[in-house]
Amino acid sequence: MKRIVIATGLLVASCWSAQAATLDTVKQRGMLVCGVSAGFAGFSTPDSQGNYKGLDVDYCRALAAGVLGDASKVRYVALTAQNRFTALQSGEIDVLYRNSTQTYLRGVTLGLRQGPVNFYDGQGFVVRTDAGVKDLKGLNGATVCVAQGTTHEVTLGDYGRANGIEWKPLVFDRIDTMYQTFFGGRCDAMTQDASALAGAVTTAASNAADYVVLPQTISKEPLGPFTRNGDDVWTDIIAWLHYGLIEAEELGVTAANADEMAKSSSVPAIQRLLGASGDLGSRFGLGNKWLLQAIKAGGNYGEIFERNVGKASPLKLDRGLNATWTKGGLMYALPFK
Repeated sequence: MKRIVIATGLLVASCWSAQAATLDTVKQRGMLVCGVSAGFAGFSTPDSQGNYKGLDVDYCRALAAGVLGDASKVRYVALTAQNRFTALQSGEIDVLYRNSTQTYLRGVTLGLRQGPVNFYDGQGFVVRTDAGVKDLKGLNGATVCVAQGTTHEVTLGDYGRANGIEWKPLVFDRIDTMYQTFFGGRCDAMTQDASALAGAVTTAASNAADYVVLPQTISKEPLGPFTRNGDDVWTDIIAWLHYGLIEAEELGVTAANADEMAKSSSVPAIQRLLGASGDLGSRFGLGNKWLLQAIKAGGNYGEIFERNVGKASPLKLDRGLNATWTKGGLMYALPFK
């Protein structure tokens, strides 16, 4: 019996060590290493000074603020579709926020965990306006630019076979090269997440009016973060950060009023969210006001969305499925209690 107890204790200790590994590493380093893309307008792209901006970047900043108390304590690693998962598996990055689609196979074969969806998207197509293409059937026989190592490459073939559309994929290992090729006129169409296509037309085309994103999408593309298996504490922090940003929007907590609401609100849900009551932070080994710090870094989910991809941004996307459940969308926070 003693041997069993000792063995069980060692197993628990070993599991706890694995689970706490990334959180401890980030705290000791004093810096979050966040895997992002290098050229998706609205999600992650560097400006002329090399400062990253976008929806995924704001999640990295919120995470750093919550865990380290400083939203600027982030080192961004720009990753391609081919090396993004390897970088996470090897420990090169702490978390992957790179508008990556969550799928069954990615969930069960990569040794990685998929966090809550932070953007619901679909695979779309962009064409030249003067091509006169109105729907996907008009692309039969067309050359289509597509990125290698993405769900888009697989879905393009699946959809074509299922619907009798013969298109000619032109595959690229770099997004920037794909954009240059398409806008240079070599491809009849380009396929990617519809949100990314809108960003590409806004930022990479010489004249946005020359291009149109077709209204049809051919897939579900639920985008969200990835963490490593066996790192449960860190994975839970990533998940509850997202739920906290959604909860903040539902409760009317913003970057501007978060401090005041933490002091004055008598609403129990707001008190728990902002650390004025309860011990939600200490259960992760964090300060009780970790979500207050995260919200102050860039606002609630609605603020992050609108600033980067919504009506206040060059992309001007509708909230659609990314609205909160109270407004007909799919964004829904688990209860903080």
